[in-house]
Amino acid sequence: MHAELPSRSRRLLPLLLAAAALALSQGAPAKNVPPSQTEDVRQILQAEREICSAYEREDADWLEKHLDPTFTLTGSTGKVTTRADEVADLRGGTTYDVFRNRDSKVRVYGDAAVVTGITRVEGKSDGKPYALDFQFTDTYIRKDGGWVIVASHASRVTSLH
Repeated sequence: MHAELPSRSRRLLPLLLAAAALALSQGAPAKNVPPSQTEDVRQILQAEREICSAYEREDADWLEKHLDPTFTLTGSTGKVTTRADEVADLRGGTTYDVFRNRDSKVRVYGDAAVVTGITRVEGKSDGKPYALDFQFTDTYIRKDGGWVIVASHASRVTSLH
């Protein structure tokens, strides 16, 4: 049985899930990626690992510094939040016992990239256990020589085949 997360956690969870999905998949070689894009994929996966790590450390300062100022997150409830909202929510903190990802794919389109995958999270919120899966999509742009996340979307998965 899945416990619903409180409102603050539900807004945070999609970004966390997206970040973690790629963070954990970085060790696997990218499939079907042209050699010219291998370095881009590596950098994007590194950015995802760093975002995930910041959430796990509840490092709102890091997040504020590294998310694009225009960043938006469309959470699993349909609510859209900004970088400032995410930073404020992270300062309140949510802990995770499990933060595992699979099926992460990076597609690079010149100076833009899209990352998709599924993330599994387990933990406790308000003293109640939860275990949830999310399908995520992250959008990156190349800015000042590096990749920056500018948008994220996550949808709760109720059953996986």
